[in-house]
Amino acid sequence: MATVPLLGDAELAPEARAVFEDIRAVRGTDYVNNFWRALAHDPAELRRVWEEVKAVMAPGALDPLVKELVYIAVSTANACPYCVHSHTASARAKGMTEAQHAELLRVIGLAARTNHLVTALQVPVDEVFDRGG
Repeated sequence: MATVPLLGDAELAPEARAVFEDIRAVRGTDYVNNFWRALAHDPAELRRVWEEVKAVMAPGALDPLVKELVYIAVSTANACPYCVHSHTASARAKGMTEAQHAELLRVIGLAARTNHLVTALQVPVDEVFDRGG
């Protein structure tokens, strides 16, 4: 259960309504998900987060599908079921195949396992890896 009510379109402040219109226009859909509806209680924060999402998730040096795959991995590491579901759906919409999804899950599992082992063993960073780049 959400800690705040999810705002319907009729309940939005004008500033939040403008952000929702932009979300719809940019995404080419009438659907605005629950994350944005929860954030709509604070229109300034809603706008800040939406502007950052548009900037970071736009095509750039990384392909948009790669960005979604990274988002799924980080969301898994941060134990955010909502984000895992949301970005898995987005990755599928951007062309992620079932084989890619399965391989992604194997990479996430391997990274989690080896991260835990390195942390438990307190393995020092190799000098060759620790040269600032």
